[in-house]
Amino acid sequence: MRLRRNPQAIELLTTHPLSVTNYEEQKGSWKKLFDNSHPLYVELGTGKGQFLAKASTTYPNINWIGVEKIQEPLLLATRKGEETENTNVRYLWLDIVKLQEAFAPGEVDRFYLHFSDPWPKARHFKRRLTYRGFLKAYENLLSPTGDLILKTDSESLYQFSVEEIQESGWEIIEQSNDLHHSQWAETNITTEYEEKFAGLGMPIFYLKSVPKHMDCKNK
Repeated sequence: MRLRRNPQAIELLTTHPLSVTNYEEQKGSWKKLFDNSHPLYVELGTGKGQFLAKASTTYPNINWIGVEKIQEPLLLATRKGEETENTNVRYLWLDIVKLQEAFAPGEVDRFYLHFSDPWPKARHFKRRLTYRGFLKAYENLLSPTGDLILKTDSESLYQFSVEEIQESGWEIIEQSNDLHHSQWAETNITTEYEEKFAGLGMPIFYLKSVPKHMDCKNK
């Protein structure tokens, strides 16, 4: 369900303590912002923020950033993050096509793509966040041991992603057509959409991938 427009959302985001508006200045210096040397994990399309609120609580030794281009759900996400009182989470109001304005090459240790828009029409395939152009950008920003995690309810997007990942020179190191009944179910942290789809009996497709030139040890 689409959220109603909130005319105050932009102002509230720009003044929220967990919302980073000067992301261009933070590029290459995110560890200074967090005041530690912990790994940096970035969720692309963070929506209402359930995943980040849970993840930042479960893994306090990870620095978490949520990227979202629509201000209303991002405002909800920042408020959920604030409720956790965690110091290891921040939020960016940013279109994913501008990722390289916010992060330096090799700065990100993991990207999450959770239930991204499947863009079902063939003429829109280049907008899919696992299209080869996006994968090239992620590869540039990932650290030498970085990886990408995808979850989706769309089988067509999943199959498309598998093909794009393989053709782009990445390696899939974990994969499931039914995440909630897989070996990775126990450690899985759910999103709002995920709980909705799983509640309807729909399988959740999952994969974890790395560019082939990266060191896959201990993954």
